[in-house]
Parts: sequence; C-alpha cells; structure tokens
Amino acid sequence: MDSKQFKNKKRYKICVIGGDGIGPEVIRETQKLLSTINVNFEFIEAEAGFEAFKKYGTSLPQKTIEICKSSDAILFGACTTPPFLKNYFSAIVALRQTLDLFANVRPFFSLPLPNMRQDIDLIIVRENTECLYSKRERKTKEGAIAERVITKKGCRRIVEFAFELAKKKKRKKITFVHKANILRLTDGLFLKIAKRISANYKEIIFDDKLVDSCAMLLVQKPQEFDVICTTNLFGDILSDVAAALVGGLGVCASANVGKKYALFEPVHGSAPQLAGKNIANPLAAFFSACMMLEYLGKEKIAKKIKKAIFKTIEKGCLTPDLGGKASTTEVTEEVIFNIKFQK
Repeated sequence: MDSKQFKNKKRYKICVIGGDGIGPEVIRETQKLLSTINVNFEFIEAEAGFEAFKKYGTSLPQKTIEICKSSDAILFGACTTPPFLKNYFSAIVALRQTLDLFANVRPFFSLPLPNMRQDIDLIIVRENTECLYSKRERKTKEGAIAERVITKKGCRRIVEFAFELAKKKKRKKITFVHKANILRLTDGLFLKIAKRISANYKEIIFDDKLVDSCAMLLVQKPQEFDVICTTNLFGDILSDVAAALVGGLGVCASANVGKKYALFEPVHGSAPQLAGKNIANPLAAFFSACMMLEYLGKEKIAKKIKKAIFKTIEKGCLTPDLGGKASTTEVTEEVIFNIKFQK
C-alpha cells in the first residue's frame, strides 16, 4: 500500500458508505473520531447495500461508483446480502471487482483483553476478485455448478503484493495456503507462481501449507505465522478463524487495495439484530480508519489512534460483545479522550 501519491496533499476526499445494519452507526462514530485529529478530510456520503437496493433497484448505484473513483479512499461500513433475493448482488463484492481491488489485507494482533490469545501478530493477504467469488454459477439437471476461477494474472499480482507488503512491514516469512494436492490445476498454478516469484525475495522465508492444516495450526500455534497469502475463499474462512483468536469480528479491520483505488472496512457484517441499539463495537471500524490513514501517508497519526484504542480496552471501556457494558458512543468518546490526553 503505497502512500507516495498523497505526499504533500493538504485535503483528503473520502467516500463514506454506511451501508446496512450497524454499518452506518460505526462509520458515523469513525467520522466523529477522524474529525478530532489534525487531518483535513472532506467526507462525501454514498449509498450501497440492501437499503440502496430497496430505493434504487440496485445494491450499487452508478453514482456511488463515480464518487468512489473520484475519492482518495473509501470508508465502508457493512452491507446485508439476502441469499435468495432475485437480481440482488453483494455490494462489497461488486465494488471489489468494479474497482479491481484485488488485494484484501487483514491484520490480526493480540489486544489487552481477558481470556484472549497473546503474542499474535499476523497479516492475511487474500486474493479479492477471483476464485469461487467470480459469480460463475449455473444450474444443471442434477443441481448446480460453481466455477473456481484462478488466473496467472490474479496469482502473480497477489503474490507480488504479499511479498512487497512483507518487505515494507519487515516481515520475515510468508506462508502460501492452498489445496494443490487436490485442486491440482487451480491451486497448483497459485503455488507454482508463488514459488517462482519467491526467488526474487530471498530475504523472506517461503513457506506453504494445505488449507486444512493451516486452519488447525492457526488455532494451535498462531504465533508461528507472520504473513499468510492465499486465494479468495480460503482467505475469507481463515480470516474468521484468526478473528476468533483476538477478540472476534468486532475488533478486526481490513483494506481492499488495487492499483488506483483503496477501500477500508471492518471485517464484521451488518448485524441487523444490533442496529439502532447503540451497542455495536466501533473498534473494527476505528482500526480500519487507521489502515486508511497509513495508506494516505499518516502513519504517526494512525499509531496514535491505535495507542488510544489499546488504552480504552485496558480501562475496560468495552461493548457487550467483548464482555463490557459501554455503548458505541461511550467507546468512541473514551478513544477520543485517550487521543487528546495521550502521553
């Protein structure tokens, strides 16, 4: 994630998409947080998701795409995707493909929470546009078929992205996760390309594991992982496994990055059962905003916000999903307080 393009920029245009369920709430709190730091933002609201579908007949209006393309970054909340609604498609998957956000980056690190695993600090890099999410499904007489699409281009650019990210973050090892013993053509291609590109990064240890073995080891010995690079579906599943080790989806952030655009979103879903109750955990959205700040070249401010979040957790200001009694707004206020009075 290269921030050179934003060097010396004084004002940042951010497309804000609340989406559905708790999405608008956590994004609203994130905007409130970002308004207290010394960075000049212009927030432009756009619509996507199920609520947009009910208004416009599409989950991703063309106007939203245009706003995204004219912005420096996109801050996304969450969207609801009903499984059997005719003519409906996932807004976030469509945005990833429309903007060619081919790399999904999800960092997982231990937080000062009781009963949580410690000494975890890993990054999952997931290919974001292909695999079984390519929307190539068809009915047959016997049932249905979904095509798993893995291309040379897709493999090459996600592998190169993972190595460059590891190099920038001073990471020592990348584990490439696959099922090449069974999926010999698709995952075989992914593994072959990964091995070939690894020759250009001799300072980074090359490792590979079968996805089922990786899932087990991720639970047993997560400290052994540094960077994990994998295909779309495997990355989606392994990310939720990793989230369970550090406090759940309510604290996990992600970046969707391409050559031209970048979108930042909490890993959690829309959680409609929590909407409007002021109890949703805003920390995943806050950490996503930190990733956005790093992308924009504001690493020091991102570090300051992270420190304030850790302080908030240490003081026990937690939403119910983390065992606390604080509201969404109370957590926001505490984080802002800890930013202002940080030593």
